[in-house]
Amino acid sequence: MKRIGVTGHRSIPDAVLGHVESGLRAVLGGHEGPLEAFSSLAEGADQMFAAIALECGADLTVVIPSGDYEQSFEDAAALARYEQLRLRATQEVRMDFPRSTDEAYYAAGTYIADSCDRLVAVWDGQPARGHGGTAEIVAYARALGKPVTVIWCEGVTRD
Repeated sequence: MKRIGVTGHRSIPDAVLGHVESGLRAVLGGHEGPLEAFSSLAEGADQMFAAIALECGADLTVVIPSGDYEQSFEDAAALARYEQLRLRATQEVRMDFPRSTDEAYYAAGTYIADSCDRLVAVWDGQPARGHGGTAEIVAYARALGKPVTVIWCEGVTRD
């Protein structure tokens, strides 16, 4: 079984949204045989990746950073999507952190990188905005020797 994980930005500018969706569909739909997808189901890239993975018939493993993760969602629609995707997961792994902290996000990101054969990064190439951010997880995966597929449009920056 092929295992693909995701790391990426919560906020994806409209200018790259279609490109990101096409890129994720190409990665997730362009494989032979069974697929397991790993996502923390954060708003933005994680949720888009998980939804497309499920459409492609993948088993979804959700990696929840903390006991209070659901409270970290500021947008009601994003929380509703999280709940819907979580209910469709084949497996759930919850990190042993009571609160959503940078350390909890880093632990979830490194768990995903450790568990997958390939990491997909919806990433603008900029440094992480905090411990456990996209750039840090990409660097971690690359240090492990994992292939990383970056999906973004050159010249577009996120908010």
